[in-house]
Amino acid sequence: MRLHGEIVGAIDFASFQPGLYTAGDVLVARRIVDHVALALSHERLSQEALRTAEARTTARALEDRVKSLTAELSSVTGYRRIVGQSEPWKTSLRQATQVAATDTTVMLLGESGTGKEVLARFIHRASARNGGPFVAINCAALPEPLLESELFGFERGAFTGAQQAKPGQIERASGGVLFLDEVAEMTPSAQAKFLRVLEEREFQRLGGTRPLKANIRVVAATNRDLRAAMQRGAFREDLYYRLHVFEIRIPSLRERKDDILPLSEAFLEEIARSLGRPPAGISREARDRLVDYSWPGNVRELRNMLERAAILCEGGLITAEHLSGLNGHSGQAPPVVKAEVQKAVSAATGTTDLRVLERSTIERACTMRATTSRTRQRCSA
Repeated sequence: MRLHGEIVGAIDFASFQPGLYTAGDVLVARRIVDHVALALSHERLSQEALRTAEARTTARALEDRVKSLTAELSSVTGYRRIVGQSEPWKTSLRQATQVAATDTTVMLLGESGTGKEVLARFIHRASARNGGPFVAINCAALPEPLLESELFGFERGAFTGAQQAKPGQIERASGGVLFLDEVAEMTPSAQAKFLRVLEEREFQRLGGTRPLKANIRVVAATNRDLRAAMQRGAFREDLYYRLHVFEIRIPSLRERKDDILPLSEAFLEEIARSLGRPPAGISREARDRLVDYSWPGNVRELRNMLERAAILCEGGLITAEHLSGLNGHSGQAPPVVKAEVQKAVSAATGTTDLRVLERSTIERACTMRATTSRTRQRCSA
């Protein structure tokens, strides 16, 4: 039996009576084989159609789940709600919805101000741990001596000033989600201890001897290149692979142009609650400025800019004049352009020392200006 040029099986015709079959029976046998092959083909098409229908149903279910969670978070978490319909943002939400149903460790990657904590709260809300606490800790905001005590807690007398025992954030997050923001800034000592939390699901308070169970789900976030930090020896390789189980990249606001105006309206709605005279709206020119700007500070910068504009407009319409600094670009050259300029100057001067480059550039500018001045004097003479 052949199906689409591929041999998929065989049918054997046998008889105990010699010479029973004739050449005419071969034609009948071939027709039988063709009918069976056709039935197999219909069966395969039916199975493929069933799988396609199941995939579409799953996709629709995920979309519906994203919408319901978005609506729920909008009413619960204020300005931290999920806003946006751009395709890059929806892709991140779909991935978050898929992984939320599991207990898998999640790594959120994205620039500062893109909304990593917003997505972490979304995962917590969509998970089976939504009845437990959501505990966030910024690893970059705490000095090295305090980070470990904040994470693991400490026993009475563990160090000078420890008058009584204190549970850490891992204990506080029991049954829920522990969000480690800026995880790349975690100290080497804390990295080693937290690795055990992920591997053995247990830890000890500082100064303690009794192991405690860590019933937590970990969601980590960073705006740094962890692979580069790992290669430099600044981040443990084993911890990297423990945290980097399911990666979600959060797009920058520059990649979400379609979301800028909906985000602006949501922010102004939230800002209006704290102002005596909420703004009347945003002018067309101001909207164009908002969309054209590159937003190096992402969503956080957008909200801060709108809060300032809402104060300046004094209850009127937010115009382009109230959005100072928005000229359709970030006002700074992109890092790639800066690198190319520095490379060209260093090639001309033979050095990479920034002070030498700066002095050489100023001297060249002065020489060029003097040459231009002498040329103009000769021309006028």
